[in-house]
Amino acid sequence: MPPFNVSRDHSGDAWFRLGRLDVTSTVLLVFIGALGVVASAFAPVLAEGGIFEPRLVLQGHVWRAFTWPFVDRISLWSILTLALLWYFGRDLENQIGRRPMMSLYIALWAILTAVGFVIGLALGGGAMAGLRNIQFIILLLWILENPSRPFFFGIRAWVIGAVLVALQVLSYIAARDWAGLISLLITFAVVALVARRFGLLSDLSWLPGRRRSRPAHSQGGGVRTPQAAAPRGPRASRAEQKAAARRQSDAERMDALLEKISEQGIHSLTPAERKELEALRERRRKSR
Repeated sequence: MPPFNVSRDHSGDAWFRLGRLDVTSTVLLVFIGALGVVASAFAPVLAEGGIFEPRLVLQGHVWRAFTWPFVDRISLWSILTLALLWYFGRDLENQIGRRPMMSLYIALWAILTAVGFVIGLALGGGAMAGLRNIQFIILLLWILENPSRPFFFGIRAWVIGAVLVALQVLSYIAARDWAGLISLLITFAVVALVARRFGLLSDLSWLPGRRRSRPAHSQGGGVRTPQAAAPRGPRASRAEQKAAARRQSDAERMDALLEKISEQGIHSLTPAERKELEALRERRRKSR
């Protein structure tokens, strides 16, 4: 088998595979970011020429609006940024799928660039480089999706998130960086609305936007929502009836597993449930 092959899984988990590695939207972003860090280490001019600065963009350096996430000076923080984005980004992507996750990353880039440009021109500052800002937002989105999950030393995720945001706000206040503080607050507000559109933050009922639909499967003896009767057609053969029943059963079980991932995260699945989910996806792919 060649080391590179296009993913045959149409469930939305990976764009393609490198050997055994599923290249999802998050993995692809981290890989490109890592290449940028390494390239910037060997050629510092790349970092200097790719950093986002509103004033320089206005002077015609338009490429800086597109290159800033992928140029960063190598340091412990740049490596930690890539590691955290890998971990928490993949977990969110398992929940919403590769296409929405790629759209979310693009939206985060656009929001950060637009807010940084406007606030930077109005109040000064606004320089950005690397994936640190995107990683911080992804981490906060993960925490909002999983507020009760244990984090470092068993501390609840929402406590860690509150501390991180408080430290960020206090650092801007201490430095009297009002432009950075305003950019942070505006970015958080816009990102919350955008994330809602991608099926995240559904538990925050006070946020406007589309809510993630819940599967119609029954759990714990619950009553299934009645469906409208389908119009009668030609009577199906016994084999077709069995196949339809099998597809319905598979869909209900997949809904149950995906619901568990949505509520508790991908790591809540047991090894047996993960194998079952892969088998269900493979059967669905073959039936198309």
